[in-house]
Amino acid sequence: MFSRFITPELKQALQESPAVVLLGPRQIGKTTLAFELSQPGGIYLDLESPEDRGKLANVEAYLRTRQDQLVVLDEVQRLPTLFEPLRGLIDHARRQAQKNKKLGCTGLYLLLGSASLDLVQQSSETLAGRVAFMELSGLHRLEVPPELWDGLWLRGGFPQSLLAASGAASVRWRRDFCRTYLERDVAQFAPRIAADMLRRFWIMLAHLQASTVNIAQLGRNLGVDTRTASSYLDLLVDLLLVRKLPPWHSNQGKRLVKSPKIYIRDSGVLHSLLGITDMESLLSHPVLGSSWEGHVVESLLAVAPPGVQASFYRSGAGAEIDLVLTWPDGAHWAIEVKRSTTPKVERGFHSACQDMLPIKKWLIYPGTESYPIGHDITCLPLDAAMKELAQTWPNSHTQSEPAV
Repeated sequence: MFSRFITPELKQALQESPAVVLLGPRQIGKTTLAFELSQPGGIYLDLESPEDRGKLANVEAYLRTRQDQLVVLDEVQRLPTLFEPLRGLIDHARRQAQKNKKLGCTGLYLLLGSASLDLVQQSSETLAGRVAFMELSGLHRLEVPPELWDGLWLRGGFPQSLLAASGAASVRWRRDFCRTYLERDVAQFAPRIAADMLRRFWIMLAHLQASTVNIAQLGRNLGVDTRTASSYLDLLVDLLLVRKLPPWHSNQGKRLVKSPKIYIRDSGVLHSLLGITDMESLLSHPVLGSSWEGHVVESLLAVAPPGVQASFYRSGAGAEIDLVLTWPDGAHWAIEVKRSTTPKVERGFHSACQDMLPIKKWLIYPGTESYPIGHDITCLPLDAAMKELAQTWPNSHTQSEPAV
């Protein structure tokens, strides 16, 4: 129904690499996108289906005769032994391409996975130099019409939640989604963790949205040690449900915050964990500003060009930047997020900019117009910021004029 922003980049990756791994949480739209790219003539195998797994009882025998088709392998973390034979198949296809004097073999396998760390570690060990990695985020403002933007923030970017027939149906879908994740994926990746315990931890993180995390304090509140609490956080990060935004560091001798900021990545899931069911409840909830900040951060990172690194800046003296984008050439963009329709930056933002000298300074707000507010700062609506960020590439830093 929606044209996904990542589609052109994914097509290009398939043209340049024999295998592409597309990561994203369950129900985010990976399978739908894969079907679009693999038809006509492609092969789709769901590795959670016993029937499809049975076809791969002899992986090499099955796939070797299908190297002229794009093979989509869904939920590949379910079959970790798959990566070793894939390496041999890719190398065989490369040798055949050289023998036939072709430029190379591309677009053989599209691998879909709903967990990052286990998948990436396994595949990086066996498919080094043979695979490209990409991540599919939830729906965002460049993919849906403006009349859905408020719903996108409230309900989140999972297609079934956003497009639910009613607000109550969307709430039910998100509650079931969270419960299924805890009961199903936790049992797969961390069978010793009780689902109820992890749910309490997840809710604690929701109350800390856009805040730096004190993992020792979280552990004490939950009644577990620091190492256990840290493993819970890592699991939710690996399942692509939570983002740890690292602090920006330099050797300029300033006392900078070292703890990461925590975001529940999908705003709809955040609101579900906090019991927020409608826009009126959201606008009167203490998490309002933090929810908007998380929504902005995830939206911008969903369209940021490859190679851009995200962090935040905070010093012990109070200097702070909500989001720092660092480009491969070392240039920085400083981005502040405000929920107000008449936003103003605070002294801490100016101090932080003096420390790191960004070439762009943006203030993202929920309005509809872009305008300068002095000190080379541009006030931008979220969709305008996303469009400019998506169109900017690392070699384009020839000027430092703010966007208008």
